[in-house]
Amino acid sequence: MATGETGFDDVTYDLISLQYHSLKAGHDYGQYVRDAKNAGRDDIAQFFAEVMEQDSQRAMRCHELLRELGGVDNTSPQDDVSSDADPNVTA
Repeated sequence: MATGETGFDDVTYDLISLQYHSLKAGHDYGQYVRDAKNAGRDDIAQFFAEVMEQDSQRAMRCHELLRELGGVDNTSPQDDVSSDADPNVTA
């Protein structure tokens, strides 16, 4: 698997990034829901709640995919990317 500039494989990094941003957005949307309710706009509050639920589902799917990647150590920096190196052994 190719590694990005961070030393982590690109797919793992991408999934973690998407999961983080989905969770962060979901946290922020809670305030948006409250703001809309305080403004008497239940329709907009419902919209924000729907978006928050979609981000929650997106974060959960990322979590599932990251768990599937757990068979190989894709969660730590990879110093030696040669094909015969064991990624689970540290030097």
